[in-house]
Amino acid sequence: MVDASKVRAWYAHRQGLDGSLQDASPATVFERAGWARSVGGVAPYLTLFSRAGINREQADASAAGLEIYELPSARGCTYVLPASDFALGLTVGQAFAGEIKTAQKLGVTAKEIDKLCDAVISALEKGTLSPDELRQAVGKAVRNLGPEGQKKGLTTTLPVALEQLQARGEIRRVPTNGRFDQQRYQYALWRPNPLRGFRLGVEEAYIELARRFFTWIAPAYVAEFQWFSGLGVKAAKAAVEPLKLDALGPGDERMFLPGDRATFEAFRPPKDPQYALIGGIDSLFLLRRDLKSLLDPKDLGREVPAEKGTRPLGGLADLPDHAITDRGRLVGLWEYDTASESIAWTSFVKKDKPLLEAVARTEQFVKAQLGDARSFSLDTPKSREPRVAALRKAAGA
Repeated sequence: MVDASKVRAWYAHRQGLDGSLQDASPATVFERAGWARSVGGVAPYLTLFSRAGINREQADASAAGLEIYELPSARGCTYVLPASDFALGLTVGQAFAGEIKTAQKLGVTAKEIDKLCDAVISALEKGTLSPDELRQAVGKAVRNLGPEGQKKGLTTTLPVALEQLQARGEIRRVPTNGRFDQQRYQYALWRPNPLRGFRLGVEEAYIELARRFFTWIAPAYVAEFQWFSGLGVKAAKAAVEPLKLDALGPGDERMFLPGDRATFEAFRPPKDPQYALIGGIDSLFLLRRDLKSLLDPKDLGREVPAEKGTRPLGGLADLPDHAITDRGRLVGLWEYDTASESIAWTSFVKKDKPLLEAVARTEQFVKAQLGDARSFSLDTPKSREPRVAALRKAAGA
């Protein structure tokens, strides 16, 4: 049987949580660790800081320079991608652009959306515009969808055109303050279009997505790639088949890219702790969504605050808080308390000096660089108060 602690340490190594990405560029971090989900939270910043010591100004400058960017990609969800993957991300996300389907149920035609897209492009030729400014600029080309549209969450046809144009690489969404951890945007033309010259068809793009996935987080199950990609069972198997994956071992269906199993077998986990404070939706967790495999057996039954009451940690699909890890093992949870400008945290291991230093380092980063550590757009200091209190109680603080 494969040593679970070795597999966890291997994940941390492949994810760059072992110090091997120190001083790397933001794009290099996302190439190595995988695309980063933000949902209006700080996870991308924590990804960059925990692996390479990159501060917020450096991350924002990299996004402004289009070295990294948040784009609709896998499953149609937005991720922060490196420039080398812009075209791939847009291609695999195109089939998931769902606003047009909703609009068609409300009587909107493709011809109507095409005309609106042309109007949006013409308006943006004059410069970056907010949604309200765009609505005024395109005039009668945009249509109010009335009470029925409101019921379906689509009040006008403008979001449909914006979604289509983003998926085609014609425009990009620009954060109003240049940050990932907020959700107020303007729109700008994207010249040159990142899809220009991209020669892979959709099926080939999914093969490349599978190759990326098993580079970032193998050994992994094909079903885990299926969830990340949003593909059906048959399409996911078709995407991985050309990769000629190797199984982790007899009877173990977790898979490696060819050659990686030998590298894993030669890998020796570090003896000393390697603590990292990362987001609850960090790629270490979100790519596979197998939290149980990152827990020590004695922590499976540990009760943690959940949406309602408490639940055993091993029974959760997703983390309730941000995470503290050591060589790939989940060893604690944390939140940022804006009232005291400090991190509230609890650990499942002894609070040794390296752990205290890791917490202090991240606390200073959040306080000085971010101001808060929202998990997602609707996460507020007020809504977080019960979680902060629960963590302090669990820590005996």
